[in-house]
Amino acid sequence: MKVSIITITYNSAETIEDTIRSVISQDYSNVEYIIVDGASKDKTLEIVERYRSHISKIVSERDKGIYDAMNKGVAMATGDVIGILNSDDFYADSHVISDIVKTMASAKSDACYADLVYVDRLETTKVIRAWKSGEYRHGHFLKGWMPPHPTFFVKHSLYKAHGLYSLELKSAADYELMLRFIHKHGISLSYLPRVITKMRAGGQSNITIKNRWRANKEDRLAWKMNGLQPGFLTLIRKPLSKLLQYLPGHNHGG
Repeated sequence: MKVSIITITYNSAETIEDTIRSVISQDYSNVEYIIVDGASKDKTLEIVERYRSHISKIVSERDKGIYDAMNKGVAMATGDVIGILNSDDFYADSHVISDIVKTMASAKSDACYADLVYVDRLETTKVIRAWKSGEYRHGHFLKGWMPPHPTFFVKHSLYKAHGLYSLELKSAADYELMLRFIHKHGISLSYLPRVITKMRAGGQSNITIKNRWRANKEDRLAWKMNGLQPGFLTLIRKPLSKLLQYLPGHNHGG
């Protein structure tokens, strides 16, 4: 099984090297690595060039935002399975992709997800927040659940069948795509119960109250775009579950 990993970058010189190293150190050999850069003005491309021999495809050009860049990456990908690892993120160890492939093969699933931790931007061994996803059951999205997008691996054929990331949304297109694939179309899903991705704290949808309010509006729109009706507390429980992830030992996938 060939796996395509897509990394989106823009002025990511501070963090991109960790991301690249975590991908090229994987013990799974059949990996296609694609970097889609939004015409960075810092030293991002200079760093990327150092690893060119390990990277299958590099494109650097202006885009319409992160989800447009993701769509470009998916269009370029030739793997059977696609995973997206952004330039603030890195894999927890060298066995991530091989474990994902084993899990999907064993379960014969269309997609796989796992657990994620948020770490301090500078001191990446310091965990700030833990996202323990738990097993998916149909209807979990109505309870505010979602898997961590940087741990989400999905068969390439699913993008062809169910579509790409919506450019109508600024911060919730990943949520909308997973809602569409998992809740609406009922793709088969498997869960790898361990941390595979480390994300530097400071995601766009959570930086300010204003951004959190906008994200909540976009979550509502994600349901409407799919002709779906969220539950009475769905869009309240989703952001609340993120706060609970700061508690030690908490288990929730929101």
